[in-house]
Amino acid sequence: MDLFQKLSNLEQINAVKEKGIYPYFHQLQTGQDTEIVMDHHKVIMIGSNNYLGLTSHPEVIEAGVKAMKKYGSGCSGSRFLNGTLDIHVALEQELAAFLHKEACLTFSTGFQSNLGIISAIAGRNDVIVGDKENHASIYDACRLSYAKLLRYEHNDMADLEEILKSVEDTKGKLIVTDGVFSMSGDICRLPDIVRLAKKYNARIMIDDAHGLGVLGAHGRGTAEHFGLEDDVDIYMGTFSKSLASLGGYMAAKRDVVEYVKHFSRPFIFSASITPASVECARASLAILAREPERVKALRDISNYMRDGLKRLGINIIESQTPIIPIFTYENDKTFIACKMLLERGVYVNPVISPATPVGQSLLRTSYTATHTKTQMDYAMTQIKEVLDILNQQ
Repeated sequence: MDLFQKLSNLEQINAVKEKGIYPYFHQLQTGQDTEIVMDHHKVIMIGSNNYLGLTSHPEVIEAGVKAMKKYGSGCSGSRFLNGTLDIHVALEQELAAFLHKEACLTFSTGFQSNLGIISAIAGRNDVIVGDKENHASIYDACRLSYAKLLRYEHNDMADLEEILKSVEDTKGKLIVTDGVFSMSGDICRLPDIVRLAKKYNARIMIDDAHGLGVLGAHGRGTAEHFGLEDDVDIYMGTFSKSLASLGGYMAAKRDVVEYVKHFSRPFIFSASITPASVECARASLAILAREPERVKALRDISNYMRDGLKRLGINIIESQTPIIPIFTYENDKTFIACKMLLERGVYVNPVISPATPVGQSLLRTSYTATHTKTQMDYAMTQIKEVLDILNQQ
């Protein structure tokens, strides 16, 4: 059998393209902001993870430009050898201080962060217990670790306890969950997870990629939101969302970070974050630290949109976060809705099976602290009109 034979199985993709409703790889002619130019026309962006609106902030842009001029375009090596700049260390120290953890380690991407952390700390004699709706990078990290993965039903604490109860005491146990689930906007039930971790001698790792800058009075994320910052063993997060850059990190006790630093193959054998990305993340972190009101602005505009959609009778998944999924149910209907909205000047993300259960396809919308109510009023009106049209067909 030819290895490439299966690669020609593109019937579903080609069928969507032939219908003119293919929703992926649209080209932007501007940077990320609340309004952008996509495919050469202006649209309101409600499908970005630019939660604090910092990708276009002058301080962030200037920090990246200065870093490029001083350090060049790249580091030409891994952190383990020639690729550690003084600004990498500064970013780690500043982030650890912000998160109230002893130490921090940065990775080149968020996906790589989960691969690097989990594969280093969990092994053949360990068990990872994870929420079924965890991010794909967590699943791949568990495979790379060789630990046994046991999954509990989404946010089902009775199921989590039954699984923990079944694991032998001789096994190391790691509970891994998203803090904010990226598709639904749900928040993990951290108080219950902490209680069960203590009861069954397990460690806790939170993927807070969508929690940093979003939850907590100061934007420190899921643990701050619940007042449980001392009870989470490892934070993982990214710079590509609230911190307007690229890369990822872990924050934990110093000895945990030191172990990962010296035993994580994805960390050791990857080139370090580019200088411009480091300084953009540092500048964004500094803005978040001094302007926690951005977190409140994000919460306020998200609630404004959520309340407006519900008032219009639009079926959404309830959450307390800036991720508001809207049910469209069918895959093709989702693609058509995305196309119609784009033509009307609103960009949203399609989420279809198998990313959702069959018959529960969604429009994933997400919001930015710098969105205006005028923009939200226009967007929700267009969403209502498009869904009404599709429901009549």
